[in-house]
Amino acid sequence: MLIVRPATLADLDSLERMAHAAHPVLHSLPRDRGVLATRVALSEDSFRADVEFPGEEFYLFVLEDTSTGALLGTSSIVASAGYSEPFYAFRNDALIHASRELKVNRKIHALTMSHELTGKSRLTGFFIDPSIREFTHDAAAHLLSRARMMYVAANRKRFSDDVFSLMLGVTDDAGVSPFWEAVGRKFFGRDFEQVELESGGRSRTFIAEVMPSYPLYVPLLPPEAQRVLGEPDDGALLAYDIHLEEGFEPDRFVDIFDAGPVLTVAVERSASVLANEVRTVSGSSDRAPLSSTPYLVAAGGAHAFRCALVNLSAARAEGAPLSADLREALGVKESGTMRCVPLHQASGELQ
Repeated sequence: MLIVRPATLADLDSLERMAHAAHPVLHSLPRDRGVLATRVALSEDSFRADVEFPGEEFYLFVLEDTSTGALLGTSSIVASAGYSEPFYAFRNDALIHASRELKVNRKIHALTMSHELTGKSRLTGFFIDPSIREFTHDAAAHLLSRARMMYVAANRKRFSDDVFSLMLGVTDDAGVSPFWEAVGRKFFGRDFEQVELESGGRSRTFIAEVMPSYPLYVPLLPPEAQRVLGEPDDGALLAYDIHLEEGFEPDRFVDIFDAGPVLTVAVERSASVLANEVRTVSGSSDRAPLSSTPYLVAAGGAHAFRCALVNLSAARAEGAPLSADLREALGVKESGTMRCVPLHQASGELQ
């Protein structure tokens, strides 16, 4: 079975393997083993800490196949983006240029560097092993991504009231970002991957020092850069849809490097809060339910969090019958309780 749990230093070898396999590179999974070990140690400290408000905590999760012990993916949460230095993004503004004499009134889109996302919690570091069998890949991706919001919903003091996530922007077959080539390279003079690693997740002073502080008028950009503005890469479409399922929506911000979309959600409006059911755990029954629905189930509180995907009856009164193996994997006992959220929402249910 697949579960999501906090990463530990014992996972370092597997995490290093995934760091080298991830393309494009993930700043939350540095390829330097020493730096990676520091990140994992910070995550362990963050999970153990008694937190009253979001700060510099970093939470790293892994997707584990409990039948083999293999790690098949990672995802993470930054408690407060830009905690030590501002978090930068482009804000997509509409500026009005008008002349009464010429009878001209034009709305022109412009990108303005902004740090308004600073202080909000951020979902990041999503990577799933491409070797996962195709028929389980989508379910595993849902579990790995949305387990983070299950953790946020259960531990509200650790995170801000609003959460955001940057989706990977469009790149070509060679991994080249048209937007980076049109904008970022002109100012940095470096490859996207180099700056991605150095930027610390868009929170480095050099971004403000090098990138233009004045608006970039979108119509002046090359057509290929305009076309990808706010569009997710084909490889990020599944992640994009998973975020929408959780209740995220596109915002007026785009990534400052590849112009990928920024998705945001108020935690109180997320599926992990609005659709949450607290169910009582019981031993699995020999009688199969008349109908079953895939549910995200989570237990373990702040320090020993576990999340899995389980088929349960849609009738809340039937509780959460789990096998002995699954109860052990999740760290729950019969008559204990769990957070349970339907994987898919009926249209309009979260409105």
